[in-house]
Amino acid sequence: MGTLTTLTAADGHRFSAYQAGFDDAPRALVVVQEIFGVNHHIRAVADGFADAGYKVIAPAIFDRAEAGIELDYDEAGMKRGIALMQQIPNEKTIADLLAAADALGHQKVGIVGYCWGGSLAWSAATTTTRFAAAVGWYGGNIAETATATPNCPVQLHFGADDDHIPASAIDKIRAAHPEMEIFVYDGAGHGFGCSERGSYNAAATAIAQERTLAFLQHAL
Repeated sequence: MGTLTTLTAADGHRFSAYQAGFDDAPRALVVVQEIFGVNHHIRAVADGFADAGYKVIAPAIFDRAEAGIELDYDEAGMKRGIALMQQIPNEKTIADLLAAADALGHQKVGIVGYCWGGSLAWSAATTTTRFAAAVGWYGGNIAETATATPNCPVQLHFGADDDHIPASAIDKIRAAHPEMEIFVYDGAGHGFGCSERGSYNAAATAIAQERTLAFLQHAL
């Protein structure tokens, strides 16, 4: 459904991105990858938002380390993804997200991320003013900067059985932001929203996606 394009960040870095949806779509959204790259799943996520009426760009943020990365959901893929992630300074990744937002051509742009991307959506909301709404699904690093102030409405989703994100981390975020929509899904583990992972939870995914779409529609 979508196509590949090339974007340029403010520092001159050129990188690929997957884009989906019509140019005249009423809403615009940056979709941020997991540590497995802009793979089949992330492209499917982008296509799903496009079907819901969004113009979408999913930037290949691994391109700063190595281009063309699509990893499998196994231990080797996870280790490789973590190694690539650690090579890229956060501010460089944020620059790529801002370039993706600008490429969408809308004044109001939302951002939604998964896993690493969930943490990056939070970082984009708290370190920039470019986004009108941010949604994070199982972002493991959010609690590290829980006291930061987001510059737009934020909605977060976590699995109650996430072996990467303890309940104490979610409690820390709640304590810092009692006004924020934070949802925890019983029986859901890390990556529960990805149908290609063993932790996939269809019921939790359906509810979280419904809440995500309602939140973005209201904010954008």
